[in-house]
Order: sequence, then C-alpha cells, then structure tokens
Amino acid sequence: MSEVNIGRRKEKCENCTKQCNKKQNDDSISGLYEKDEVNGEVPGSSVTAQQQILLSACLSCDGCVSEEESLKISQQNLEEVVRVLGLNKKCDVSKHKVVVVSVSPQSLPFFAVKFGLDIPEATRKLCGFLKSLGVQYVFDTTLAAGFSILESQREFVQKFRRRHHDDQVLPMFTSSCPGWIRYAERVLGSMVTPHICTARSPQQIMGCLVKDYFTKQQKLSPDKLYHIVVAPCFDKKLEAVRDEFYNSLLESRDIDCVLTSGEVFHMMEQTKVSVADLDSVPLDLVLGEEGDPALARHLGRGSEGFLEHIFKYAANELFGLDVKEITYKTLRNRDFLEVCLERDGEVLLQFAAVYGFRNIQTLVHRMRNGRVPYHLVEVLSCPGGCVSGRGQAEGETGGRLDKALVQQMEEAYNSLPVKLPDTNPGLHILYQDWLEGQDSTHANTLLHTQYTQQSPSQTHTHTQPPHIQW
Repeated sequence: MSEVNIGRRKEKCENCTKQCNKKQNDDSISGLYEKDEVNGEVPGSSVTAQQQILLSACLSCDGCVSEEESLKISQQNLEEVVRVLGLNKKCDVSKHKVVVVSVSPQSLPFFAVKFGLDIPEATRKLCGFLKSLGVQYVFDTTLAAGFSILESQREFVQKFRRRHHDDQVLPMFTSSCPGWIRYAERVLGSMVTPHICTARSPQQIMGCLVKDYFTKQQKLSPDKLYHIVVAPCFDKKLEAVRDEFYNSLLESRDIDCVLTSGEVFHMMEQTKVSVADLDSVPLDLVLGEEGDPALARHLGRGSEGFLEHIFKYAANELFGLDVKEITYKTLRNRDFLEVCLERDGEVLLQFAAVYGFRNIQTLVHRMRNGRVPYHLVEVLSCPGGCVSGRGQAEGETGGRLDKALVQQMEEAYNSLPVKLPDTNPGLHILYQDWLEGQDSTHANTLLHTQYTQQSPSQTHTHTQPPHIQW
C-alpha cells in the first residue's frame, strides 16, 4: 500500500476542475497521520497506521465527509477485523460472531498477479488464508452482481418505454460506483440524481443476501454475523455506511467492514505467510451447494459490464435484435466510448461508457449544454474500470497507478469465462425462495434504493477528521 504525498492536495485534486473550497487546512490534514498501535489475536497483524489518501474520486477531499461518516469509516480497518477475530478466539461465547467475507471478482486478479497463480488457484489460496484467521465463510459477489445487472436491465427498458411521457427518465446512469454516486448527490444534484438507476450495487445486494437470506438459512440473528467485503476501491467503505444500508430494527449493517485488496495483502505480508504453505480451499456457495464453484465474470472491460448487458438485453427486448458483438467507438480516449444500435440508418440505442473524473467532467459539461444524446451512460470514477481501483492498483511509491500491474490484472480478469446472469439458475432460485418473485415488494425493497440531491448543509463537515483508514 503506497502513500500519497499530502502536499499535492494543497494544489488540486486530480478530479477537480478548480480549487476545492472545502479542502482541509494543514493542521487537520496532519491529524490523519497519527499512529495507532494494534493489539489483536491474529499473529503479525500489526498495521501501519499512516493513512492512504485517495485521489481517484471526488470524495478524496475530507471536506465533504461528515464527522459521523468519518467515525463510521474509521471502524472499517484491519484493526477492527483483528478485534472481532480475537474475540471469537476467547472463551466468551456471547461475543462470538460468524465472520463472513465476500470478495469482489475485480479483486481476484490482484491476488492472482501477486501470488503468481491463475485466478481460480489464487482464489483458493486467498480463501485458505482467510479461513486460517478464523473466517467461517468466504463467498464471491458474482451472484449479487447478477441481481444488480438483471434489475438494471429491466429498469432501463421500463424507462425507455416511458421516455416520450417523462423527460426525467433518460439518460439513465449506472449506480454501481460509489465515487460517482457521491459526486452526483453532492455536486451535480437534481440535474443527475433523477436519472440514476435505482438498482443497488453488487456490494450492497451482497450485503442483503448475506444478512437477510444467508442468516435465515443458518438460523442466525444478523447482529451475530460480521460481514466483510474485499473490494478494489476505497470508496466502497463510504458506500457501506450509507444510512439506507442500516437496518435499525436489527441494529445491523448490510456490510460491517470493507477492506481493499491491498489491505488484505498487507495483512498477509504482516503475518509473513507463504502462499505456497497456504491450504487451497474452495469458496463457499450462498445456496449451500457442494463442490468448487466455477469462477466466471460478466461482460465488460475490468468491471461488471452493465453497459454491454443492458445494451444486448434492450436490443432484443425493445427491437427484437440479437446483438452478438458490441463495437465501441473511441471518442476522447479509451475511457470515453460510445456504442450505437442502428437499423436502416436510424439510431435505435446510443450508449456511452465514461470512466475517470476527467471524462465525467466532460460529460457533465455536455449535459449542461444540452448535448448528451445517450440513452444510458455507464459511469465509473476509476479510469480503466473497477480493476484499476486505487485500493489495489497503486504503485509502490507516489500513489500513482502501476500500469504494468493494471495490465496484468486486466489480462487475468479477461481470462475468466463469461457467464450471463440471465442463465444463472441460482438467481432464479433466489428470486423465488428469497424474494418472493421478481416483481415483489420484497425484491424492490432489497434490490433497489434511491439517490437524491444532498446540499452542503447536510454534510456537517468537520475540521478535525478522526483517525481513518482512507
């Protein structure tokens, strides 16, 4: 895990187009660099507490993070995980929690490259390491991503059919990237928020799947389960603490802690564990099936491929066209791409993929000038997509992306076979057994949320941020 030169923040965040008026002063910034000793039950888990400052999303400036949010984020770190695992090793059974880890598919290429293994074997080694610490179950989030894709597909088709009666439905923006969502809510406001897809991100659907469905299968109270997500992006920590993802009746969050891939790898380094000595353990399956699950990915470059899935689904559902291959047209750069569906010279569908905040700023500028022809825009705050998340793609020094590492991770990710969520029998089983049908109230409650404009007065920013892993 590398550290970013704090002095650069006194100039300009790489995502801003002007000097940010919410930047912290030097005194408050220095507060992030206090050290904290870790006393846990897992040998060698001591963590260097110098904080990581994220420059890949609009929320990198702590000025837009409220005091309450910072406190919640501060609890999402290795020290807290070590504390929970340590309590489980003691005799006080009343404080025991079932520890579950859900790993993002975009994190798996990182471990494959670091371990020098293919993704399936690296995943088994990662699972072996986590279980050696006391983790009881390790899942991957592909199933949850399938829910998010299917719900996004259906929502787009519904909005497209209403486009002539409601000018607020299109374009539709994807909602899986928390950096983008934060920027839309805090900066862009009503110009964008009504257009954001309401389908929850794969991470948060996984939270519901574990805390609602899995706990019932295991006859557990949700507060007796500690759910960790391993993700490629620091922003996922902030997504996990959103108010709508907390169940006040059960006093439980869908996600208790988010660790980046780099943080987990740092834990492995601290324990001085050898990959060769780790047991090769298969992932667990939410539905309880036996055997080693076959890892697969969704369509798209380094992410869940919402654009490609929705494009193909909409082409068939709306126009009866079967699109086999998607051809991208590069506009400004490889992170600003366009896809069109035409018939007899008429443009039927026009989508765009916009990655990285510089390209997002271009998109926003065009929106303000009324020059956005797109029906759907897949927006991600990290250039290159989720595999390039700053929680796993930074170099050893300076906080810059390690381009060679990113290329290796992309190649590893693309080596996985593609599995379409529409053909996943597990999803159809869960729609019936867990959600009471695809259009049920239960499905809408657990698989969807709302995004609204948040004014600066709602953020309650602070000048002395607490010790946070960021």
